[in-house]
Amino acid sequence: MKQPIFALMDCNNFFVSCVRAFRPDLEGKPVVALSSNDGCVVARSNEAKELGIPMGAPVFKWRQLFQQHNVIQFSGNFELYADMSRRITKLLTSITPHIEIYSVDESFLDLSELEITDYTVWAKEVRRRILQWTGMPVSIGIASSKTLAKLASDRAKKEPELEGVLDLYSPAPPERLQYLERVPLKDIWGIGWRLAPKLKAEGIHTAADLIELRPQFAQSLMGIHGRQLIAELKGMSCLPLQKVGKPAQSIANTRTFGEDTNQFHVLEAAIASFAAKTSQKLRASKQLATRAGVFIATNRHKPGYQMQTAEIRFLAPTADTGQITMAATKKLQQMFNPQSSYHRAGVWLHDFIPEKAFQIDLLGNARPDIHDQSTSRMEALDALNKRYGKHTVYYAAEDLGNSWQPKRTSQMPRFTTRWDELPQVKISR
Repeated sequence: MKQPIFALMDCNNFFVSCVRAFRPDLEGKPVVALSSNDGCVVARSNEAKELGIPMGAPVFKWRQLFQQHNVIQFSGNFELYADMSRRITKLLTSITPHIEIYSVDESFLDLSELEITDYTVWAKEVRRRILQWTGMPVSIGIASSKTLAKLASDRAKKEPELEGVLDLYSPAPPERLQYLERVPLKDIWGIGWRLAPKLKAEGIHTAADLIELRPQFAQSLMGIHGRQLIAELKGMSCLPLQKVGKPAQSIANTRTFGEDTNQFHVLEAAIASFAAKTSQKLRASKQLATRAGVFIATNRHKPGYQMQTAEIRFLAPTADTGQITMAATKKLQQMFNPQSSYHRAGVWLHDFIPEKAFQIDLLGNARPDIHDQSTSRMEALDALNKRYGKHTVYYAAEDLGNSWQPKRTSQMPRFTTRWDELPQVKISR
């Protein structure tokens, strides 16, 4: 069996780069991408980082600096982000099917089956192709373990002279150790803010210090994770590539509202929208849910905070948007208090079975004829929305109110998924 060789592809400042791919005029300018409701900063260009703007910075506290330095702000554009991520993933799977999508902007690739003579040259060509085909700048780290590959990718991003690529697989151990000596604890995958002070108290400040620990002592400090971390930093793979397409064990959709509400019809519209989105994701995973849940909450930063949750058990496993929405809104009616002003809500599905595992029961609750009708109805709904665009066909409950929708005062067009938002070019003669 061949030794694993991992590459980690990490998009640079992903949300900001998605915007810049269609707004090249923003290159070299400080840009920040905002969270839902434009509440805080979730991505920063390098120019914004140089101004000292931290990740998670509350917008209202940094507004004066934004104005002083002409920092450009964009509301969250999650439809665009998801589509750009899919495009990059499709390109990577054309290189090798052995891929793990770690997050929306990071993917691990197993290169052990590929005939590569120079990993740095290979990675630079992949980086060039991604930039040419998608407009997204990326960093690539290569190593014999996932932890080292992630560390290499982070170094490649932070050290311009590396040109976005760092190969920690090919160099001799002494040269690899030189990089580990420059890596502080906070930059090591798996070392959180709780664990770092404990390690520093033991005189451990860098990745190079960490690999000097005896495995037994590392385990006493950090549990079994510590022993694995030491091995990974030494280049021994303990974390295999996770299978692509692994079925989800739960699916949730939650939102903080654009404005608080005590109107039942507004809450009902929000819950119906969440139920529709979770149901569609469930069908895409080819599963059925036997349980669901609903929660509604007031603002935790205001007096009288309260959060209510309710569990739903379906008589028969389902992925039917109508059935899930009806069950969720019935629970909402039981929880709703008109004297409360609600700030956040959500729907989740769990306890799944494969859609092909549907079975009848002795009590007659799980009827194949009703299940087949539901399946056909949902297939038609999904086919129409796929062909003519999202939300072409939907349940009327979603239209009962829209004041819950997150605020997006600086919304970028969804260039890649909406015909009516395609960029326009004017040519003058």
